Formats: sequence, structure tokens, C-alpha cells
Amino acid sequence: MSATETETMTEEELLNDFKRRFTALRDENQQLAAKVRDNEQQMLKLQGAIETLEYLGQNTVDEAEAE
Repeated sequence: MSATETETMTEEELLNDFKRRFTALRDENQQLAAKVRDNEQQMLKLQGAIETLEYLGQNTVDEAEAE
């Protein structure tokens, strides 16, 4: 409903509509929060893999120089 429309809903209808919209937004926030947590976990795993590969790559270069 836009701000320029005339309100024709009863108080009970408005209350029910507000509660429905509130619940929908709360549910969406919970889903988004879960997605953020999942993304953070994946980022930490990738960071660990990157650091491991960089460490192994650095050691390989050091060993080649030592020979």
C-alpha cells in the first residue's frame, strides 16, 4: 500500500496486516543471519586453505633455494 492511498482497512485488519508483515520480516532476518554465519564459516575455511597453500608454496621455494 502506498502512502498516497486512502486507508480503508479496519483496525483489526491493520493489526493483522502489521503482525503478518512483522513476522515475515523477522523470518527473513533470521534466514539472512543464518546465511551470513554460513558465509563466515566458508570464508574461514577458505582463509585457512589459502594460508596453508601459501605456507607450503613458501617452503617449496626455500627448499629449492637450499639445494
